[in-house]
Amino acid sequence: MGPLQIVWFKRDLRVVDHQPLLQASSQGPVLPLVVVEPQLWQQPDASGRQWNFYAESIEELRQALALLGQPLVVRIGPAVQVLERARRRFGIAGLWSHEETGNGWTYARDKQVAEWAKSHGITWIEIPQFGVIRRLRDRSGWARRWEERMAEPVAPPPQALQPLIGIEPGAIPAAADLGLAADPCPDRQPGGRQRGLELLESFLQGRGARYHRELSSPRSAFDSCSRLSTHLTWGTLSLREVVQSSRQRLKQIKAGSAADRGQWLRALRGFDGRLHWHCHFIQKLESQPNLEFRELHPLTAGLRESDPERLAAWAEGRTGLPFVDACMRALIASGWINFRMRAMLMSVASYQLWLPWRDSGLELARLFVDYEPGIHWSQCQMQSGTTGINTIRIYNPIKQGQDHDPDGQFIRRWLPELRAVPAVHLHEPWTMTPALQERIGCVLGLHYPLPIVEPTAAARQARQRIWAQRQQPGFKELAGVINQKHGSRRSNQAPRTGQRRRRSTGGNAASREGAIQLGLDLDLDLD
Repeated sequence: MGPLQIVWFKRDLRVVDHQPLLQASSQGPVLPLVVVEPQLWQQPDASGRQWNFYAESIEELRQALALLGQPLVVRIGPAVQVLERARRRFGIAGLWSHEETGNGWTYARDKQVAEWAKSHGITWIEIPQFGVIRRLRDRSGWARRWEERMAEPVAPPPQALQPLIGIEPGAIPAAADLGLAADPCPDRQPGGRQRGLELLESFLQGRGARYHRELSSPRSAFDSCSRLSTHLTWGTLSLREVVQSSRQRLKQIKAGSAADRGQWLRALRGFDGRLHWHCHFIQKLESQPNLEFRELHPLTAGLRESDPERLAAWAEGRTGLPFVDACMRALIASGWINFRMRAMLMSVASYQLWLPWRDSGLELARLFVDYEPGIHWSQCQMQSGTTGINTIRIYNPIKQGQDHDPDGQFIRRWLPELRAVPAVHLHEPWTMTPALQERIGCVLGLHYPLPIVEPTAAARQARQRIWAQRQQPGFKELAGVINQKHGSRRSNQAPRTGQRRRRSTGGNAASREGAIQLGLDLDLDLD
């Protein structure tokens, strides 16, 4: 059938707004390909819950491509080997994909693919799918270029694909086939583009009205946040689609009644701000791939030592700090938690428990179905104080619980062993007398753990340690260099170093929170 145009699907599992597919289809017969790489799924940041979402999404992608004429082809093995077999069997006229800013393993894999393609005279066309810019030397003008990319028309799917006779589609393996451990996640979001579209519609037409008021509490965030982060991570929706749909809805709201404008304007403007920051953080990893493994500021290296027992207690939701444990157990069950709670979990691990950011970061990476390496590792470093350019923010987990779960409804749901604890003691159960513990059947150390640290004292000690580190000779000068490379700025504005963000006192809750948190402790999961 002659040389084929191969479209390699990675984290872009859709046919809409897929320029590689659209452009390849105009050049000749297309082989749409997913390469399942067992070694990738054995990396320490991968999990069964992620694979299950991915597998559901490629099954739906296969159906969408079949409607165009040629179903998705799935092959298992190292990418270079799979592509070489295709070259020998059919010939490859062109290799097409979106650019990917993945983890260290995919970065090395893509370098191998590029060398293979070059050695065989095959052109590999990689097309950006959102606002991350390769080989970026300076952040000046980055925001303008992001806006330009988001304003590009959403590409339609090809009108048709030529059927490829004699090519078996191939089976989609189960998680166990890839050596992934059982990973129960009963409340996980199902994969597939259709589910993503349904979430986008329900958010923009109903759920999103309360976004600016309810995004911070885990009690309300599961319903009022967009929940689109997983679909953006795996590309069942494109960021451009979401940006344009959100802004179109904002135009409708502005033209509507004053009552609608009151709440919706604040909600959608806050959401639009989150969409901006998605690529801002991925750009950091694109520009400095080793930040997944090494401290951004070298003088923060070696601050902490691994503690497997503390790490396991934190990762399993048994630290003895009720709000922390409730958030972790909710994350274990669903694969998602809202941004503030992600920040709190990472902060407690980094400061009160004094765990290395890489250790706790890997635990969270496996739990997040929406694990996006560029966002995740930037945020892990920011929360642990290793960037050198962000204000140290140490969360008080007791206060966070009192603020966001004042009557303990969330805690009681996820920590059933504490359901009988009186409200006055629920956030600090260690304040109960032994007699009360016996009477209600919740004996600390037996039915629920005693705190593994005293949170206030541990936070105080951590603050002293981290600020002492920042007083080292040369620390500020290195921070200035880091800020020049990675710091956010508007349009062509130069970055400002050595200045703390001003805390806004006006505006609505979402804008105040954005002024305080953006670049400091958002997990940017696009809540």
